Amino acid sequence: MLKLTLKKNEEIEKLNGYPWIFSNEIDRFDGQFESGKICSVYTSNNTFLCYGFFNANSKIMVRILTFDENEKINKEFFKKRIAYALEHRKNLGWNATRLIFSEADFLPGLVVDKYGDYLSVQFMSLGMDMIKKDIVDILVELTGCKGIYERSDMPTREKEGLLQTKGFLYGKFDPKVEVEEDGIRFMVDIENGQKTGYFLDQKLNRDILRLYAKDKVVLDAFSNVGGFALHACKYGAKSVDACDISQRACDEIMNNAKMNGYTQLKAKCVDVFDYLHSEDIKNKYDVIILDPPAFSKNKDSIKKAYRGYKEINMQAMKIIKSGGYLLTFSCSQHMTPDLFMQMINEAAHDAKRTLQFLDFRIQAPDHPALLQSEEQLYLKCMILRVR
Repeated sequence: MLKLTLKKNEEIEKLNGYPWIFSNEIDRFDGQFESGKICSVYTSNNTFLCYGFFNANSKIMVRILTFDENEKINKEFFKKRIAYALEHRKNLGWNATRLIFSEADFLPGLVVDKYGDYLSVQFMSLGMDMIKKDIVDILVELTGCKGIYERSDMPTREKEGLLQTKGFLYGKFDPKVEVEEDGIRFMVDIENGQKTGYFLDQKLNRDILRLYAKDKVVLDAFSNVGGFALHACKYGAKSVDACDISQRACDEIMNNAKMNGYTQLKAKCVDVFDYLHSEDIKNKYDVIILDPPAFSKNKDSIKKAYRGYKEINMQAMKIIKSGGYLLTFSCSQHMTPDLFMQMINEAAHDAKRTLQFLDFRIQAPDHPALLQSEEQLYLKCMILRVR
């Protein structure tokens, strides 16, 4: 087994729970490089620290698995870890839910989402990809699922030296699956939908519309397949406009509305930035939901992303009715909570609006975050009343 020795004091944040070791934190190597295999890591004074997945081709050179020197890293190890993650989701009792969330569930590089009887999985690290068959066997055994589809078609795999891929891993089934959330029926396209098929992390944030949507005129911007729009209809909105630049998304919105009998919902295939500047929608909406994609994928793009977030929030504040509710989100890990609040404050100043801060929300509890790894707390939501 390859042995890595860290530079002095580099073990401190790892012992506090940080799950990664970067290449520039390593002092020396002893043994043969075997990317994707298990390595041992020692402190500068030669004390055992951890075992982890090693990858010489990644800046994240070690993804930590355990700090127990006597623990064997084998199929049974991963079965226990997966069972631990599933126990929490069983308590939640959701029909559509994230079962495993990578490092946050102590399974680095593995994401598993459940849509009814079917699973959508992502293998994001080389180490996890190399034990794919074992993981599939364990998931079938522990979940009793009817099928598993792989959605490892994300660019981040290339940083691990892996090709993007997708396809069936277990069973053959129609990848368009009907699921239910809060009594709302909708279709999830596991094969071609966003992420693994749907944005499960917003579940409780969509449900919070029960407090704000009744008898209101609602705009769901960057609607995707209409999660927020459908919830606004369920909770009694007078009318709902769901806006997305994708015609395919708009078609799915209307199909989902039809499945539930929501006649007050209309899908608009538009560029949201342009739509928010439309003079004819000023003072039209009582509630606006802004759930844009991650404008910032890395630290270098955060300044540009900040301007984008500020622009859409400023325009929403300008057009919303006085006393209206703005639910605004950022799913970029680089837009920290402090930075997000700063941006909202500046947008309000430029829009000449006064805000009442009602609520701050994060991702649903099937998307846990390690307190020591701030990048895992990626989803932020502020609920504001605009005057």
